[in-house]
Amino acid sequence: MKQWLQDDERMDQLLSHHLEIIQSPSVFSFSLDAVLLADFAQVPKHERAKIVDLCAGNGVVGLLLSQKTKSSIVGIELQPRLVDMAKRSIEINGLEKQLSIIEGNLSEAASWIKKDTVDVVTCNPPYFAATEKSTRNPNQHLAIARHELYTNLEEVIKVTSGLLKMNGKAYFVHRPDRLLEILETMKQHRLAPKKIRFVYPKKDREANTVLVEGIKDGKETGFRVLPPLFVYSEDNQYLPEVRRLLYGEE
Repeated sequence: MKQWLQDDERMDQLLSHHLEIIQSPSVFSFSLDAVLLADFAQVPKHERAKIVDLCAGNGVVGLLLSQKTKSSIVGIELQPRLVDMAKRSIEINGLEKQLSIIEGNLSEAASWIKKDTVDVVTCNPPYFAATEKSTRNPNQHLAIARHELYTNLEEVIKVTSGLLKMNGKAYFVHRPDRLLEILETMKQHRLAPKKIRFVYPKKDREANTVLVEGIKDGKETGFRVLPPLFVYSEDNQYLPEVRRLLYGEE
């Protein structure tokens, strides 16, 4: 029998879609943000579209998107260890014909994927600007995933726009304190902001996550703010919408 897991890894269940994914607390474990991004992204159901997931990590967004579309999905991830984990998760779930992962910096995306050909790009990028403290993070895997050490917000948005065909859609998950920067940078790179949704830990707290949709060369009219998403109840239980995303329960 094939040995799927390395010493510091575990197999988790994405129960809402009956998927299995390899995780590692010392390297990378996906967060709720990735699940929210995959749910927020609208992808064609048919098999003719091209979908790209930047900063793919261990492949969770691509795995979840595969349950919403028959189209091909390509992830791009910088860290070799995460690429290896993602490839094994794809194989475990029998999705090799639909999902693939490219190892490399997203700045070189156009060398693997032709510009102006992609229908949907998703990205769960590093949230925090690089600082001296972040570069000294003892866990380099986590430092790269969380801090803008090898890419930054402008590069993510510029690469996204370059890959997308006209009227292609971009989906980002990020932190609300960078929302103005996100929207301004999107407009600089021909991505018209179309929808945002704020995510709140609880009803009496400030938002800690924002989901953003943009359309390449889209009209500047029609911007929408969707209803808020609350994650936890007062007694720290997942609320129904989040429970459905994680476990498939209503």
